[in-house]
Amino acid sequence: MASLSLKNICKVYPNGFEAVKDFNLEVEDKEFIIFVGPSGCGKSTTLRMIAGLEEISSGELTIDGKLVNDVEPKDRDIAMVFQNYALYPHMTVFDNMAFGLKLRNVPKDEIKQKVEEAARILDLDKLLDRKPKALSGGQRQRVAMGRAIVRNPKVFLMDEPLSNLDAKLRVQMRSEISSLHQRLGATIIYVTHDQTEAMTLGTRIVVLKDGVIMQVDSPQKLYNEPQNLFVAGFIGSPQMNFVDAQCKINGDVATLTFDGNTVELPAEKSKKLKDGGYDGKTVVLGVRPEAMSDSAEALEKFADSTVASTVTGYELLGSEVLLYFTVAGVQFTAKVESTTTARYGDDVKIAIDPSKIHVFDKETELTITN
Repeated sequence: MASLSLKNICKVYPNGFEAVKDFNLEVEDKEFIIFVGPSGCGKSTTLRMIAGLEEISSGELTIDGKLVNDVEPKDRDIAMVFQNYALYPHMTVFDNMAFGLKLRNVPKDEIKQKVEEAARILDLDKLLDRKPKALSGGQRQRVAMGRAIVRNPKVFLMDEPLSNLDAKLRVQMRSEISSLHQRLGATIIYVTHDQTEAMTLGTRIVVLKDGVIMQVDSPQKLYNEPQNLFVAGFIGSPQMNFVDAQCKINGDVATLTFDGNTVELPAEKSKKLKDGGYDGKTVVLGVRPEAMSDSAEALEKFADSTVASTVTGYELLGSEVLLYFTVAGVQFTAKVESTTTARYGDDVKIAIDPSKIHVFDKETELTITN
């Protein structure tokens, strides 16, 4: 397998549109890297530049220390799996998987051995004589992966490979791709706009917006320590709640006030706001739905940081309930225990765990404290 290095990579189209701006990333051998972001953020363009399907406008792309900017796609030793599978309808599963090896004039017995081995890994061994039209979506996706595996490439590139599958199959294929990564010890770069997919698969995630890297980190760090407002809002489902708040500092204690509600911050968070000179300024308060509760225990424990509102929506998710309500004209979501008695139209008090509050600079949108 291989390591990759992207240095100051830019993609500018002839009409002047900058799709990727100053992209810098070091991918270690055997890493599972995810590019995630909204549509049009440059993730697929970057993947296509790595594959050699898009020209790099400026910057350097190296694979295992070798500069490959001008190397043909077929000579980069990279395999790509697309979202539309790109299988040949007139060929059997075996022939689809063997096609790339035949083009390279690999001996027949070696092709047979490699295809059968990949088919065994992907549980396709009983389907080798079928045509794609006789396969389910999940099976077709596995054939597309098998075609990549048999080549034993240095790097696997996957462009939204699960987006055409239904929800149940997606979950199943996610775990298959994850175990495949473990078994093959492969270097994988994977593009998705689905942040659940990103969080469950990646060893590191690259969050992109408008062609710019917002943050590169482990799933856990992205979730707990977002570096800015965009990452905080993009990672996590349901997304983080945000509201503008007035910061007041009294001695060493910082309080945030919004819509008649006041939240007192713990010492460590207070110190960051005090040191940053935020007294009297408007900041953005962020709190995840699961850091809020309407239980009697939470209301007693966090009595100094509660909000009062009226329930505008109720969704039972089995073990949890999502409560929707409005604070300062902004819709909030709280993820509470399914034992809650709150229903649509009820007046509720919700406690916020102050240790889990995030605060962002209103102007720069950068994180002040997590």
